Amino acid sequence: MLDLHPQYIIDTAGKKMVILQMKEFKTIIEELEELDDIKLYDKVKAKKNNLIPIENAFKQIDSKRSSKK
Repeated sequence: MLDLHPQYIIDTAGKKMVILQMKEFKTIIEELEELDDIKLYDKVKAKKNNLIPIENAFKQIDSKRSSKK
């Protein structure tokens, strides 16, 4: 769990706001970006695509290029 030290204020319009130290804010952003990456990875893995190893993909591309010459 993150060690956060939020401060809470209310602006002149009565809107509640949270203030964090920059280091804490950057840590939260990094964690959210990592979570997005994990979600995207899980989404791609859940699809039943016909994935092939990169080496095979390069061989197929090279083969198609050679046959066009």
